[in-house]
Amino acid sequence: MGVYRAEYIWIDGTQPTQKLRSKTKIVPRGENPPIWAFDGSSTQQATGDKSDCVLEPVTVIPDPIRGGDDKLVLCEVMLVSGQPHPSNTRRASAEMGKKYASFDPWFGIEQEYTFFKGARPLGFPDNGFPAPQGGYYCGVGADEVFGRDVVEAHLDACLKAGIKISGINAEVMPGQWEFQVGPLTAPEIGDQLWLARWLLYRVGENFGVSATLYPKPVRGDWNGAGAHHNFSTNEMRESYDACVAAAEALGTRHALHIENYGFGIEERLTGLHETCSYREFRYGVSDRGASIRIPWQVAKERKGYIEDRRPNANVDPYVSSRLIIETVCGAASAKRSATPAREAVPA
Repeated sequence: MGVYRAEYIWIDGTQPTQKLRSKTKIVPRGENPPIWAFDGSSTQQATGDKSDCVLEPVTVIPDPIRGGDDKLVLCEVMLVSGQPHPSNTRRASAEMGKKYASFDPWFGIEQEYTFFKGARPLGFPDNGFPAPQGGYYCGVGADEVFGRDVVEAHLDACLKAGIKISGINAEVMPGQWEFQVGPLTAPEIGDQLWLARWLLYRVGENFGVSATLYPKPVRGDWNGAGAHHNFSTNEMRESYDACVAAAEALGTRHALHIENYGFGIEERLTGLHETCSYREFRYGVSDRGASIRIPWQVAKERKGYIEDRRPNANVDPYVSSRLIIETVCGAASAKRSATPAREAVPA
């Protein structure tokens, strides 16, 4: 009958930023990956006297690293009681997506990251710093681009796995790159971004480099690393007024979003390096220094989407997607409820 290898992947309880973990189970061919367990006392998710945590598969995709019939199995972490573990942020994202499904919310996330070789970013000299940022963004040539072989291998892996990856580009700092995932709704956007992150780390092992999502990997006059969220609802995709309303709604809960958009956000959102200060909220057309950017083509076509530029590279996409849906769709739903229904006109 044969077997296949299932790589169970989950998000641990490390604070302030959760990490990915994984381990392999051998499964009879033809059977779905079953519920499994792990030692939560080693992942900050349980105490030693009650160490068992449960892995419940939620997304299964081809394993592009091992190939063949092998699978990557993304799991929710559950308690032995059957309830979601406190570290499980996926469940709330799924519930919020279901609550506002009539708005058909879409996300496209731009995941920035930085390669490190040992203790220094890839492309940085052993002593001192490289030339100032300027030619690295979408650059070409061995003197300006570092890690392209890893990036291409990661892109291939994502495509083979069925990840909805939509692009890649070199970023503003040497060794800094970006990939984009989407459009997807919640919780699928979180599922695919976490899986793409796992593949990034795993592919990096083959090249002896590591990827970090820390929002300000190098102090000084260098751009940080974010995860800009492009977001739309069915109303926004038809109405510019709905795009403006979404931006304004996000401003009403700015502090809550900042608090949940990734550890170290104050290091990145300084008001410099294409950011708006975390202490301030503003939106504008084509403004990369705003909290929310409305793309120029959206303003021209009078419909489309908005870009939330505040989330860090290390944001939990389950948390951010839940908050954006709750804020934008919640405000739109309240507006619908407050609008009097038109009376029928007598024939």
